[in-house]
Amino acid sequence: MRRCRTNLHLVMPDLIRHPPATSSAGAEEDGPRIKSGVTIGGEALVARTPASLPQAARTKVPPIRHNPHPLLCARHMITTGLLGGSFNPAHKAHRLISLAAAEALGCDEIWWLVSPGNPLKERAGMAPFEARYASARRQARRAPIRVTAIERDLGSPYTAHTVRALIRLYPHRRFVWLMGADNLAQFHRWRDWRRIARSLVIAVPMRPGYEWAARRAPAMGWLRRFVRPAATARKWTEWSVPALVLLKLPLDPTSATAIRAADPAWHQNPDQPFTPQALRDGVTRRPLHRRRHIARPTARSV
Repeated sequence: MRRCRTNLHLVMPDLIRHPPATSSAGAEEDGPRIKSGVTIGGEALVARTPASLPQAARTKVPPIRHNPHPLLCARHMITTGLLGGSFNPAHKAHRLISLAAAEALGCDEIWWLVSPGNPLKERAGMAPFEARYASARRQARRAPIRVTAIERDLGSPYTAHTVRALIRLYPHRRFVWLMGADNLAQFHRWRDWRRIARSLVIAVPMRPGYEWAARRAPAMGWLRRFVRPAATARKWTEWSVPALVLLKLPLDPTSATAIRAADPAWHQNPDQPFTPQALRDGVTRRPLHRRRHIARPTARSV
């Protein structure tokens, strides 16, 4: 019984075991009130102030120290999904796949990395960066999605550089890379693609029409041994890398290519105006027009 009493002081220092005391007349004594409905082992828990505790009990209670920012505690890594792309323009399928992936993986947030330019895509038909960023901000409204221009600030369009920089800049976050099935089909063409796979978990929502090509992609010859069951996707923070999970999620057939084909000047639409000077980075909160140079980490610094 004494052991239970000591443990209770350590866990709840403001509550002690104390049976209801009665006076000689049989009525309860004045003083601390019993918390209604709170009993342990048939004994009532009585709330007492630290000054009213016996000296022996006060000496056993360790001081309480509150972490000023619980999210910075090493035990709680903020799980963050990364979705990179040109967003030319961003559309509802980007939003749907992000929210569905966040639910399947148990992510706290999703970051959209707006690329300054995809090295594997032609520059023709690419809208200005500010217009693509503004379209992403519109699609991310009222959702746990942050839009960032960190790839532009790094001065590099390569995902390998971006991943290394984010891991270095945000050590209290655990990142997972979200990749469309169409990108998995050409993943072997990305710069340092094996280094990317060794840096963080990769989750691939299987896009309709690309599943066959994705499963037979050249990169899958190396990645296939690291595929994890989709049923365990929420445990991705416990996996060692490389690790790849293929997710079957409800997807939307909306395509940026089809949107541009229907309206090549979509970024000049008067119904969706935007002021470049009013745009802010969703992660750093810096004004978008004030470009900030971030030094790219070298392989030695990672």
